Amino acid sequence: MSNVIDLRSDTVTLPSPAMRQAIFDAALGDDVYGDDPTVNALEKLAAAKVGKEAALLVTSGTMGNFCAVLAHCGRGDEVIVGDKCHIYNHEAGGASVLGGVAYHTVVNTDTGELPLAAIAGAIRDRENLHAAMTRLVCLENTHGGCGGVVVAPSYMAEVKKLAHANDLKVHLDGARVFNASVALGVDIKEITQHVDSVQFCMSKGLSAPIGSILAGDADVIRKARRLRKMLGGGMRQAGIIAAAGIVAITEMVDRLAEDHVNARILAAGLNTIPGITVDMHKVQTDMVILTITDGRDLGTLINQLKAHGILVGGFGANSIRAVTHYGIDSNHIEATLETFRTLMSQPASGGSQAVEGAYR
Repeated sequence: MSNVIDLRSDTVTLPSPAMRQAIFDAALGDDVYGDDPTVNALEKLAAAKVGKEAALLVTSGTMGNFCAVLAHCGRGDEVIVGDKCHIYNHEAGGASVLGGVAYHTVVNTDTGELPLAAIAGAIRDRENLHAAMTRLVCLENTHGGCGGVVVAPSYMAEVKKLAHANDLKVHLDGARVFNASVALGVDIKEITQHVDSVQFCMSKGLSAPIGSILAGDADVIRKARRLRKMLGGGMRQAGIIAAAGIVAITEMVDRLAEDHVNARILAAGLNTIPGITVDMHKVQTDMVILTITDGRDLGTLINQLKAHGILVGGFGANSIRAVTHYGIDSNHIEATLETFRTLMSQPASGGSQAVEGAYR
């Protein structure tokens, strides 16, 4: 795969040399007993990093979000989510299927927000015995379903104010929240202070091979730890995962700016190619959404790119998503642009082909 330029997602990142060494050197114990020192160190570090009382290592962002929703909600309760959010669209309905929690969808704006009036309108009257009990509002930042846009902390502050006034909690799916902090040029706590719990992935732009963190107050994390066990997520010598996570948090955050620069260069170049348009205003982090405007079949184009060693994902009916990440440099960007120029200069071929979607 060394000659393949993989832009499908930042989940395809490989661990850095420092991570590989940290894994090799990690002090280990049994985390189910609570005595893996590397896991304990990671959880303490992560909680402090995002300004929360406690943190929990989980296998994935999906597990972290699931544990958060069920820690805040009981069976028959309801969570307000965006119609484009990952929790609603790409986590197999887990909160409903396994937790008995109902989703109440609100239409996302193009900027990844849930309009405050719409949130207020979705909150159920707790005296109405016909209605589910609203317990939680879920936000996403950066917002993958909206192309990696950054959700403003000032907006998040307004959501928290509204939620707490109605005795609701706020959870953040912050799979790429460090991308948001780097793009804004602010400390991560400027974002996470506005939510009661946050999940972030170490295995995306931060380049760890596996693992996510759920952070919140001590009581929420205590409940989440039991839920993790219930899901089969109690791991033993998990320090080999945590060791890479520590490197991810301490060494790989600032370099996210490189991914953002490469995304802008890629987007600007694509915008010069006939038959392609990119909304540059939305290229805020590591994602580029390009729309094919000359009528050629999307699946065919994606397969042609693959034949030339460029991997991308579909994003809706006529768009492609390309994600920059650790391992992608300026030479890869130029090679990708040259391949697009070549293919888009050729006549569109007929026949539709299946499109692989961008799931995270």
